[in-house]
Amino acid sequence: MRKAERLFQIVNLLRSRRTVITAKTIADALEVSERTIYRDLQALMLSGVPIDGEAGVGYRLAKSYTLPPVMFTESELRALMLGMQMVKAWAGNDMIQSAESAFEKIQAVLPDQQHYRQIQQPSWLMVPDFMRGKMAQFSDDLNDTIDKRQQITIAYQRQDGEHSTRSIHPLGLIYWGKTWTLVAWCLMRDEYRMFRLDRIQAMTRAEIYFDWREDRNLQHYMQQMESKEAQNACPEVNREFS
Repeated sequence: MRKAERLFQIVNLLRSRRTVITAKTIADALEVSERTIYRDLQALMLSGVPIDGEAGVGYRLAKSYTLPPVMFTESELRALMLGMQMVKAWAGNDMIQSAESAFEKIQAVLPDQQHYRQIQQPSWLMVPDFMRGKMAQFSDDLNDTIDKRQQITIAYQRQDGEHSTRSIHPLGLIYWGKTWTLVAWCLMRDEYRMFRLDRIQAMTRAEIYFDWREDRNLQHYMQQMESKEAQNACPEVNREFS
């Protein structure tokens, strides 16, 4: 762990305690020596962090002290960067723009812009977007209809090539690691159905809105799947793409 990250963790430990915390406790938590912690505490105090206490008794942070609004460790930034790359590779345009806007705000308040750029494009991290294509074609509209609980009609092509038209209540989107699927309540079948986004040929909105129901939502659908798996049975999921 770099010294800068260690100092940040020490401040977080001090903030999380209402009473004093000993140097030994901090050292054990960060897996370093007590001598290192004493040096770090001294460095923090010299930099203006209001730490009260003394060796052998313990330390605490003044209640009035607050951290800047955004402070991330290197690993946290990389995790956020991975999430952003996944959004850019697999999500719709609206979500991509939101992710980019959020990262611009983060970048603006980071103290070391060059350090951020190094983290932004690590040589060992890549999320290919060549499969995005049709998967993102309807995702923005679907997100909107899910939020509004608006009924839609889709033209859909099954795996066997058969075409069908379905009126559905869109409930949520699931990404399975290869493709996005829409979980919906099919009005014709009167049950849950899943539709692959890359097989949706067209979509139209109806001026019909549905209410949220405890027995008809994405969480309920997932609970049904988990329940079937818990019974050591292969879940017989109604999938339009299977």
